[in-house]
Amino acid sequence: MNYRINLILLATAMLGACTAENKLEVQVYETSADGNKLKPLSEFQIEGPASQINLRPAQKFQTITGFGGSFTEASASLLNQLSKENRQEIIQAYFGSEGARYSLTRTHMNSCDFSVSNYSYAPEEGDMELKSFSIEEDRDDIIPMIREAMEVSEDGFKIMASPWTAPPWMKDNKDWRGGKLLPEYYDTWALFFSKYIDAYKEEGIDIWGFTVENEPLGNDNNWESMHYTPEEMSLFVKNHLGPKLESDGHDVKILGYDQNRGEEMKEWIRAMFEDEDAAKYFDGTAVHWYASTFDWFPENLQFAHNAAPNKHIIQSEACVDAQVPVWQDDKWYWSKEATDWGWDWAPEEDKHLHPKYVPVYRYARDIIGCMNNWVDGWVDWNMVLDRQGGPNWFKNWCVAPVIVDPDQDQVYFTPLYYTMAHFSKFIRPGAVRIGFDNDDETLMVTAAQNPDGSIAVVVLNQANDDKEFNLSLGESNSNITISARAIQTIVIKQ
Repeated sequence: MNYRINLILLATAMLGACTAENKLEVQVYETSADGNKLKPLSEFQIEGPASQINLRPAQKFQTITGFGGSFTEASASLLNQLSKENRQEIIQAYFGSEGARYSLTRTHMNSCDFSVSNYSYAPEEGDMELKSFSIEEDRDDIIPMIREAMEVSEDGFKIMASPWTAPPWMKDNKDWRGGKLLPEYYDTWALFFSKYIDAYKEEGIDIWGFTVENEPLGNDNNWESMHYTPEEMSLFVKNHLGPKLESDGHDVKILGYDQNRGEEMKEWIRAMFEDEDAAKYFDGTAVHWYASTFDWFPENLQFAHNAAPNKHIIQSEACVDAQVPVWQDDKWYWSKEATDWGWDWAPEEDKHLHPKYVPVYRYARDIIGCMNNWVDGWVDWNMVLDRQGGPNWFKNWCVAPVIVDPDQDQVYFTPLYYTMAHFSKFIRPGAVRIGFDNDDETLMVTAAQNPDGSIAVVVLNQANDDKEFNLSLGESNSNITISARAIQTIVIKQ
């Protein structure tokens, strides 16, 4: 019996082995809990049978828009406090050709929780024509940060803009927080979006898209917010925002919803796309990840895709929230110690969605899970925060991939930065997600073919042991080992 098993194992190993004639030429980059940080790997020791990952480039899915992070006042104000050398190092790390090459970004219109204070571009009450409109608040921080990123980005990047709230004088509660936009200001608020595009254009910055409202389910006692029902948002877009942007000649994307991927998003999808007059103005759906620390809700993402197969699904915000950053300790980002808002505050029936988690895994799992369910863009929240997890006027502390200590002029690139780069650096705008077969359920995999023909495969190993696999493309294959607790990007040149 042992003799027969040995023969089978030998035959399996021989079938998986690469010969000179059919060897798949790959470039492998790995980030791991044991210290690799986008480290190029070329030598692999294969012991025994390997699992199999077969690429299927003929199976084509969504076209990728991009990956990146957000230009917030918090991040930009911190860069202003650093030395010129450290400021440039961060900009290059995110946007330079040797860095993460971010291609899709987001910023806020008016202030948000990650602003230093509350402000609006249109503070003058009753200014229906927005004659007082000005982006002066952004000139010292957000605009210079965007411009410097543009200078170092060889391929450029797209910018989405999102409002957290209209000016309080346009709302029924006259407050920064909660409340609704008064109907008499619908046209004025639509004009606000148009003026924002023009104002940023004058600064040399193009706005690619808008989300109509950040987290329209809102809140009444936290940071800037404004409430819509699904029907109210669709009516605003159909009758005011869409026509106004169209009449002013703005070729810009409009993304609806912009909140969590839980069951509630289905109602918003229906309101956006079942009304043909509204659907023609919506270019897609924006979603956030805060409904769970580990579930990317594939059924709901599939629902969004099936409702509007030719439109975007973009993850517009994600972060390790309700958590003060851990400074200069890579091990923490690989350990199951992080908690999110739901750890303390979620209803009892939802507590199972908010356990402790490993930050690196949360990012990698979510991006892979989203990509494999039709999401075409994934945007992180703040690019830079300080050791407290701010600045944030509400003291809503969070974690960013890059943490800085402005008093000591020090910069810490956390493992989350390298995790993001595994996607943003190698999967480029215009790439098409492709099919694959994977016989190892312990490995998470996604793959995309870039416009230049190269294929990028991302593999996540959450196990405590190294994993061996044979990667094949047609008749060619390559044996690869991924370290325990690691993420790899494998690039195949065509």
